[in-house]
Amino acid sequence: MDEKILHILETVKDPEIPVLSLVDLGVITDVVVEGNNVLVKMTPTFVGCPAMNYMKSEVETALLQQGFETRVEISFEKPWSSDLISEKGKAALKKYGLAPPPSNKIFTDLEILETSNCPRCDGSNTEMKSPFGPTLCRALYYCHDCKEAFEQFKPL
Repeated sequence: MDEKILHILETVKDPEIPVLSLVDLGVITDVVVEGNNVLVKMTPTFVGCPAMNYMKSEVETALLQQGFETRVEISFEKPWSSDLISEKGKAALKKYGLAPPPSNKIFTDLEILETSNCPRCDGSNTEMKSPFGPTLCRALYYCHDCKEAFEQFKPL
């Protein structure tokens, strides 16, 4: 992907997690540059993600402000997976208070989601309180060590 365009796209943040760029979230799946024309393909974390139109508009605006003719396509050509979140993105999630998802390649059973390391104290004495968080991509947990509730970005 074109480095200049990616640098611009790194300024576009996830509307639900403002410390995470769309690039680090892994929803920018392709960028094609032909002269001054840019095609950006985005894949939502979930089908029907209510933030996709907003994110699409933010990508268009960021590139247009830099003088690029822009087209953004929502694409399911390359399915999104939590493994697409960059290491920088996982660190940003943890700093924000969300447990980053473990690699989805380790799953053989969903029971592994019953616990998660706490992003605040890094304790493992945790339990899932609800698989349903404020958005489809997050679950709610409780840490018995620091007595704090936290969310984990679900592995997909």
